Amino acid sequence: MARELAGRVRVVIVDDHPIFRAGLRERLEDVDGQIEVVGEASDGFRACDLVERLRPRIVLMDIAMPGMTGIEVTRMIHDKLPEVDVIILSVYDDEQYVHAALNAGASGYLLKTVEAGELRESVIRVARGGSALSPSVARQVLKRLSDRSHNTNRLSEREKQVLELAARGAANKVIAKQLSLSSRTVDAHMRSIFDKLGVSSRTGAVIEGVRHHWIHLADAD
Repeated sequence: MARELAGRVRVVIVDDHPIFRAGLRERLEDVDGQIEVVGEASDGFRACDLVERLRPRIVLMDIAMPGMTGIEVTRMIHDKLPEVDVIILSVYDDEQYVHAALNAGASGYLLKTVEAGELRESVIRVARGGSALSPSVARQVLKRLSDRSHNTNRLSEREKQVLELAARGAANKVIAKQLSLSSRTVDAHMRSIFDKLGVSSRTGAVIEGVRHHWIHLADAD
């Protein structure tokens, strides 16, 4: 379902490197005041407690951390607090990490080489119900995805249209307006897309759509 911004986007940063966390906080908060970092955690166990207590809108999550991996934490947050979106921010772009993160319910997967402006835009997009997978990151990730076949049902033409707009970062409310549909109908199409592709996030659906050539990276520029 599309979500509207209500005030600043509240973010929790989870990473075991304090200097990196401090740099992220500065880059997220120093522009136009749309984003507020409300907490930081250095390991998975602290992250779970902090997110449950603060209920942020977005969690920026590292993968490699002591005690509990970011993928495990992402799965716990997704299961317990589905209204909180997790964006993986990692140095790893290997296929196994990407698929594990998306299967755990991550709403996005960005590399730590991402530019500050792109990161801020990604946080805002996800807070609005869009995708955090930019075309430049998608190209790196998709090169490492396997080409093995999947027993998935083919998407309908309308579902492809919905997925193409989602790939551009459009929230469900915007998709509904552009396709002259109700928001409820777009929500139903998105649920159907998730079911057919066996994914749990818009980002995962976009990746699968590109892999099956139903949409193209140029559509997301």
